[in-house]
Amino acid sequence: MSFLAETLKIAFLGPGGSYCEIAKDEFKDKYDIYPVEITFNTISKVIDFVDNNPLSLGVIPLENTLEGAVRESSDNLIKTKNPNIRILSEIVIPIQHCLLSKVTEIYSITGVIAHPRVIEQCNDFISTQLPLNLDIIKTSSTEEAARLLDGYNLTYSIIGSKKTASAYNLNIVCENINNDKMNTSRFALIGDFETQVTGNDKTSIAFSTENKSGALLEIMQIFAQYNVNLTYIDSRPSREKFGDYIFYVDLDGHIKNENVAEALLKIKEKVKYYRFVGSYEKSNVII
Repeated sequence: MSFLAETLKIAFLGPGGSYCEIAKDEFKDKYDIYPVEITFNTISKVIDFVDNNPLSLGVIPLENTLEGAVRESSDNLIKTKNPNIRILSEIVIPIQHCLLSKVTEIYSITGVIAHPRVIEQCNDFISTQLPLNLDIIKTSSTEEAARLLDGYNLTYSIIGSKKTASAYNLNIVCENINNDKMNTSRFALIGDFETQVTGNDKTSIAFSTENKSGALLEIMQIFAQYNVNLTYIDSRPSREKFGDYIFYVDLDGHIKNENVAEALLKIKEKVKYYRFVGSYEKSNVII
């Protein structure tokens, strides 16, 4: 039985065939769960829902290979009222944008409706494969683009995923049209549950130190002392006092591993703010 068997609801960013929705489907399959699905239009609303609803899960984006860390996710995740809301699992998904339309021939396309960032990610294809006088309409989301498409003639298109095509009964005119074919995004499953050691785990924490010389070095030395390998470190303004920063760290191992547990205990004693963000199995890219 899955450790998430008691899950009642799962919230995610969407709908409209979003990549977050694709990640949600993968998490459901992985843990063989069938919760009620709830969609929100912002990451903070997903996190707030999980924070206020016991036995619920959320799916949020953490990082993209082109855009970097998703600040809205990390900043809100460490501020939940329930300190036990944490990352339970991660998944990495290739971002493969498709040109979608009610027609099937690319030479018929005269307009594209899409989010500005998506247009930017596909500008090589748009500038070389579509008409020079192409009508480009910018929207706030792929979902909005799909809804707006009904108001335009058949020669208009949107840019979305294969799941978007399925959700809105559209034809896939061209696949994988994004500039960077290696573009991927990492998504997290969050909730108030306890994970088990798999032997291929990572742990995420957030902390802040006193604003003095050598404070961060002292923390780094603790990781070295306990042979804990750091795989990611980033800093963000605390938004409480100018010059104060919160450090986000990913490290190899699970909090139930002895060396990790002892290192984090030492670090917790040395910092002025500490938040355990989760121990969970590392993800492989879905092909």
